[in-house]
Parts: sequence; structure tokens; C-alpha cells
Amino acid sequence: MTDTPGYAADKDAVLKRLRRIEGQVRGISGMVEDDRYCIEVLDQISAVTRAIQGVALALLDDHLAHCVANAVEAGGDEKDAKLAEAAAAIARLVKS
Repeated sequence: MTDTPGYAADKDAVLKRLRRIEGQVRGISGMVEDDRYCIEVLDQISAVTRAIQGVALALLDDHLAHCVANAVEAGGDEKDAKLAEAAAAIARLVKS
């Protein structure tokens, strides 16, 4: 198995999305500092939440297509471990 993360091919795009989210969060801080209306702040928090979920789903997709697929191909204990790890990650994402 390789040590290259599943998102390696999309790393620049992932970082770009995360930087955009970081800017959105700073914007929310500014809104609170400026005493903006609660619903406006909540709307922005909702947008950031959706953006983070989008990144998480893209990373999960890359993980399944790369790391899990390679482990399934290798078979044995590695396959079982990666499938259990992926199931646990999905469960955490669903709970969040």
C-alpha cells in the first residue's frame, strides 16, 4: 500500500476550498464584531457548514476510490481494516 493520500491529485483544489472556508469564517467573526442581525450570521454559518461538508464528502470519495480500493485489491486484514475505518468515518460524518 502507498503512503500517498487519496486526495493527492486534488490537493490544490482542496486547499483552495479550505482557504475560501477560512475566509468565510473570518467574515462571520466580522459580522459578530459589527453586531449584524442574528439570522444573517446564522445564514453564513449554514453556508460554511455546507462548504465543510462538501470538502469532507470529496475527501471521503477520494479515500474510497484510492485507499479503500487499493486495500480491497490487496485483500486480507488490510481490506477489513480499511473497510472498517471507512465505515467509522462515514458514521462520524453522518453524526456531525
